[in-house]
Amino acid sequence: MRVAILGTWHVHTEEYTRGVMEDPASEAVCVWDSDAARGEAFAQKMGLPFEPELRKILNDGNIDSVVLTSATCDHPALLLAAAKAKKNIFTEKVLTIGVEDAEKAAEAIKASGAVFTISYPHRTFPTLRAAKALLDSGKLGRVTYARVRNVHNGASADWLPPHFYDKAQCGGGAMMDLGAHPMYTLHWLLGDPKRIVSTFTSVTGKGVEDNAVSVIEFANGAIGVSETGFVSEANPYTLEISGTDGALMIHGGTARWGGRETGGRWVDLPLPEAEPLPIHQWIAAVTKGSPAPSNVEEAVMLTKLMHGAYQAAETGMAYTF
Repeated sequence: MRVAILGTWHVHTEEYTRGVMEDPASEAVCVWDSDAARGEAFAQKMGLPFEPELRKILNDGNIDSVVLTSATCDHPALLLAAAKAKKNIFTEKVLTIGVEDAEKAAEAIKASGAVFTISYPHRTFPTLRAAKALLDSGKLGRVTYARVRNVHNGASADWLPPHFYDKAQCGGGAMMDLGAHPMYTLHWLLGDPKRIVSTFTSVTGKGVEDNAVSVIEFANGAIGVSETGFVSEANPYTLEISGTDGALMIHGGTARWGGRETGGRWVDLPLPEAEPLPIHQWIAAVTKGSPAPSNVEEAVMLTKLMHGAYQAAETGMAYTF
């Protein structure tokens, strides 16, 4: 499997590139970036050649796959071009900023027959996989509520790159970036959304929201809360699920649950082994035919959730899907 890196804009570009380089089933072939200086610097750091012409990569039959880590605003054109060239695609969240662009990209990707994966790493975590299995088992009864809090101090401690505060490139701030994890997790747990409301604020004044909450009504009657931000210190990942027969709490790396089946006691939730990260699952899907860890319909739904969240924040009114 021969992979080109398309864009070095994203903070996870090096992680994915190293994943490709270290996996025995794949080879990183070259780097391209619309910003040649940035791309050349990254290519030199990784010991890879820089290819300034995207067309050459797309027309090269010896390159069968691409990792797309460009600015989010550039995703639509790059996704369509890669799909037309029938390249397998691994991309960073979100798929696109706009819903129409996401739907067009999805159509092209499905028509290409290539293997697609979007990076949803939280779905590989043992704690979240155990939570999904518990929910699916029915032991919580009818699930009525789920809350996911995923935050860091990237803005308040000033370690995020400046372009992460450029709304034109990113489509938004904390909710669009870090808040993608709670959003796709809630969809994975609770199904399709019905309505959403949002409250976004800016603590550091960097031009986009860095403190954000969206509340979602799902079609099955459950309520989901997506919390995120770039201004929180020492605040571990949190997931809460409540149902008519029990409840679950994940705090950092620990998971406990209680309910009718446990006699009302809170007990440790057994955890499965960790799964490979999405980049390695994508490589396995291409080279071995194993299932891809996510599909393009799920990627489109994340864009729809984000569109609704930002519309609700901007208008101060509920957005209906």
